[in-house]
Amino acid sequence: MSARGVGGGTGTSGGDPGGASAAAPDRIEGGVSGERLVLFTDAVTAISITLLILPLVDLVPEAASAHEGAREVITGHLDQVWSFLLSFAVIANIWREHHRAFSTVDKITRSLTVWNMGWLLSVVVLPLPTEMIGAFGGGDRFVAAFYYAVLLVGMLCRLAMLKILKGNPVMVAGDEEEMRRRIAHLYTDSRINVVAVVVAFAVALAVPVTQYWSLLLLLLPGRARFRGRRSSG
Repeated sequence: MSARGVGGGTGTSGGDPGGASAAAPDRIEGGVSGERLVLFTDAVTAISITLLILPLVDLVPEAASAHEGAREVITGHLDQVWSFLLSFAVIANIWREHHRAFSTVDKITRSLTVWNMGWLLSVVVLPLPTEMIGAFGGGDRFVAAFYYAVLLVGMLCRLAMLKILKGNPVMVAGDEEEMRRRIAHLYTDSRINVVAVVVAFAVALAVPVTQYWSLLLLLLPGRARFRGRRSSG
């Protein structure tokens, strides 16, 4: 597999210098392993999900200085608590989906790294609209649009990464045919997730009372997989 892995599907051009030069920007990189990219991604995601709790932590000294009761930290700031729980669940879900796809990635390309950085950008930015939900309330349409836009960017970046892996399964460790089928399933799930976010966004704007509950649509791919396994069993 080493000869094909190094070429990454671009080394069959019959020695044509022009073809090799055109494909060079997306050749498999030897300096950074897939494992290092996954570890970096996990670390950044962990920091981002941890940052979500900091605004709630800051409420404790504020409540104490205002001579409020301890329970007021929670009962008096339900919007902040809700936004924290919402984004914690969202980041945990998108990290799980990312990890399912990339935990076995052995080799990476420049384009895969770029799209992964785009995915990370969406994760890093998410605490900002989360804090805005707590500050301006869950009914603010601009905040909802901002929140869903960040989610959609991350979903599109993940879809692009899976498309790269789908076209070059030798980048993933394991049996090539098995990896091809697995990545194809993940790619389909990712497409469904993109559609689910777009539909949830439309529902949220049309019916403000459902603004963030519509994110439950993201559970659809998982339910589809579960039903598929039961029917095949």
